[in-house]
Amino acid sequence: MDLVNKPTVVDNWETGAPLAVCCNSSRPYRFRESTPMNFKTIASSLLFRIVIAIILGIMCSLFFPEWLARIFITFNSLFGNFLSFFVPVLIFALITPAIAGLGRGAGKWLGITTGVAYGSTIISGLIAYGLSLALYPTLLGNQELNTNVEDIDEGSLTPYFTVEIDPPFAVMTALVLAFCVGLAMTTVKSDTLYNASRDLERVIMKVIEAFVIPLLPLFIFGMFLNLGMNDNLGSTMAAFGKVLILAVVMTLVYLVLQFLVAGAIAGKNPFTALKNMMPAYFTALGTSSSAATIPITLRSTLKNDVDRNVAGFTVPLCATIHLSGSMMKLVLYAFAIIYMTGMDVSVGKAIGFLLMLGVTMIAAPGVPGGAVMTAVGLLASMMGFDENMVALMIAAYIVIDSFGTAANVTGDGAIAMIMNRFAAGKIDGVREEYATEGVYPNKTDTIDQSRQSMGGSTAGR
Repeated sequence: MDLVNKPTVVDNWETGAPLAVCCNSSRPYRFRESTPMNFKTIASSLLFRIVIAIILGIMCSLFFPEWLARIFITFNSLFGNFLSFFVPVLIFALITPAIAGLGRGAGKWLGITTGVAYGSTIISGLIAYGLSLALYPTLLGNQELNTNVEDIDEGSLTPYFTVEIDPPFAVMTALVLAFCVGLAMTTVKSDTLYNASRDLERVIMKVIEAFVIPLLPLFIFGMFLNLGMNDNLGSTMAAFGKVLILAVVMTLVYLVLQFLVAGAIAGKNPFTALKNMMPAYFTALGTSSSAATIPITLRSTLKNDVDRNVAGFTVPLCATIHLSGSMMKLVLYAFAIIYMTGMDVSVGKAIGFLLMLGVTMIAAPGVPGGAVMTAVGLLASMMGFDENMVALMIAAYIVIDSFGTAANVTGDGAIAMIMNRFAAGKIDGVREEYATEGVYPNKTDTIDQSRQSMGGSTAGR
């Protein structure tokens, strides 16, 4: 649910007095009162619209005439081609200022925290990949997934026309170019170029929030309509139901593993520490918003005896770059589709995909489904996913979006404990440096300010 403009007011994490927030920037990020939950707010959420689109797609596949269904398939073809065009631009626009911003922070604790968050995300992906190799032959058995039957007589649908939209550059080119430009900006120290990259980022965010996200339910409706009319719906839903349950369970298991490691390093009881983080978990479960959960995450982290400055630095940063829960879901879904379609993916190719996916997760836009939208380019370019496979990924991801977000923010508490072991009492200099330079330690502050003016969110992270 999109609550970034209406998050809950929380108490001051030291005095208990009402607080306007809690961030490590010199300018406070104010969390205003949330509106009561009602049908209007529920109906406006992306999850609600996706669920309705799935239900309507299944129902309409039972009686839609072919000529009418092909209208929606035509839209899917056009929208899918637009995504192929747009995703490389999205990756370049988001990763470039993210890399430049991290470099401008110039603190060793920033680099270490980023490395720990990236490592946690990659380990999550590796565990998910290992599970897919070990469990899918038993869990999914001989189930097959066929999202696109060529013969119309068998129930497949073809668009009335297609429009080919060539992307300006390939996804890998976008990644390499973003890294080169971002790293170069950290040495050139050009405020003009840096601000221009931020402006491009805001433009891309506007396109995502005003155009891409609103059309996703229609895109998913067309995909389920096509699945239903080629008689492949039952097996697909049965198989993905198992994967959805596995994904939820594994996000919880990975949280326990994170706190076992953090507890061992910090010398704390891991289960007590995890228990202290439960308010953050359930808040994120209800809001699906990393930003709206930041004050709760901070307060929960402080209960684990984390230094206040370490918590104030680590939690907002990790809310942006630590997406271990999202990584777990994406990898489990991706390799479920790969298994059921019989695609041949070598171990080397899979590892390369995981490493690149971890990088893109750092720059994933903070909108509902932002992580999966950023992953679309890699799924298509590195794994060979077509538009129907991508639509199925998006639908499955968003259905349990909040569980990934909850795992992400709760895991931030584990990273804060690890950083506290080494950085307690040493983080003040880094914070003062940011305040002096006017540079934020992560893109959350800058992007959130622009999103507030656009009505955006950091949900879905």
